[in-house]
Amino acid sequence: MRGQKPAVVAAAVIASLCLGTGVAAAGDGWGPARPGSDGAGDSYYPQDGNGGYDVADYNLKVTYDPASHQLTGLQDIAARATQSLSSFNLDLRGLTVDSVKVDGRDAKFSRTGDHELVITPSRTLRRGQKFEVKVAYHGVPAPINDPSLGNNGWQYAQAGGAFAAGEPKSATTWYPVNDTPLDKATFHLAITVPDEWGVIANGREKPSIKTPNGTTHVWAEETPIVPYMTTVAIDKWTFDRQKRKDGTPIISAFAPGVPDSTKQAEARLPEILDFLESKFGKYPIDAAGGIFLNEQIGFSLETMSRPIYSAGWAGTVPTIVHENAHQWYGDSVAVAHWKDVCLNECFASYATWLWDEGKEGVDLNKQYADNVKKASTAFWNGKLYDMGAGNEFTYVYSKGPMMLHALRNYVGEQAFSRVLKTWPALHRNGNASMQEFQRYTELVAHKNLQGFFDAWVYGAGKPADQYLFPGGLKPAA
Repeated sequence: MRGQKPAVVAAAVIASLCLGTGVAAAGDGWGPARPGSDGAGDSYYPQDGNGGYDVADYNLKVTYDPASHQLTGLQDIAARATQSLSSFNLDLRGLTVDSVKVDGRDAKFSRTGDHELVITPSRTLRRGQKFEVKVAYHGVPAPINDPSLGNNGWQYAQAGGAFAAGEPKSATTWYPVNDTPLDKATFHLAITVPDEWGVIANGREKPSIKTPNGTTHVWAEETPIVPYMTTVAIDKWTFDRQKRKDGTPIISAFAPGVPDSTKQAEARLPEILDFLESKFGKYPIDAAGGIFLNEQIGFSLETMSRPIYSAGWAGTVPTIVHENAHQWYGDSVAVAHWKDVCLNECFASYATWLWDEGKEGVDLNKQYADNVKKASTAFWNGKLYDMGAGNEFTYVYSKGPMMLHALRNYVGEQAFSRVLKTWPALHRNGNASMQEFQRYTELVAHKNLQGFFDAWVYGAGKPADQYLFPGGLKPAA
């Protein structure tokens, strides 16, 4: 997210680093069935997500009428029980549930709290059992109004369209889901809208289907995706379609009124992806592009394969670089916990530094020194780890790239470049923590980095000079 504010590793090493990141809850083995937990246990958002099962795929069929805002959905979830289950939860805000079936049989369901859908199947589910859930529902979606983070989820465009975007929450406003970064799944969407409206979503575009009610637009994201990275956007789009040299499809959509300067910036996406690939390794997603709104929403977001951009300030090359860097850092490798969000934002923000260095000839050492010179006490006290719920998206954009440039100089160019390129491959389609990143960097650099990480990441305050000006870094004159 970007707001308006400012390679061979031994098998033993991989085994030690790749800690389990699936949704927890091995449960009590083959013991008595019990309810799955009603939260995934994140320290900031403990009720988001659920335990007791792991989703493999969401297959969502939606009909949406822009005039009435009415949405009718049928969600088909393929999952596997990670404990013996007497009941389990999905996350869904508002919207009326009409029926639930588990493995083709009617299931009992109830609603609790602001987003819990409690499902009791007619037969208990054994640990390890694969099962299918069908949820039929309808209603008028509404965004989550967060006092710290603004509107998240299903939102309405002034011209009559709609779009889904938000972090850390979004998906629950328009479909039933296990809303935790720890449960990635493939995502298939078929959405029917009146013929005059266009649709763009995640993944690869499939052939559309004419129906008596309009046109069904079909999209398939085959790369496992975190729920908040799913999106759909409905408008009178102008589409731009191109391909990368390797054949990866690039589809971008521009709402009416988006300026030519934004379209010209997005036209550089193949060049941007090639550059990022040179820094971070092979592009880890099977499609690319962008969704350019004509709405001021206060942020742009790294929705997988197809970032979504606010109007105005966001339609620039640096923002496009930032959001596409997230496809490696944040999307392919997602956070284990929200306190680890620097693993997303610090790296995407540093990608714009690397772009300026590689494409514009900017002297990053001088830029770093100038930033140190003008940094305030509040800046140095800004946290890059465990910053607290609602404070995730603050200093990671400014202090974050400073930390990474200092780390680059502390461990040396060769080690730093190797870490940047191999870390996403090591954790591809998984989750990771800051501590895992620290240990991996120590392995590659052959250096104890506890002092550096304590000074820059885990603690607050201005780092001591040995961490502030390592290697070739010097204070500004």
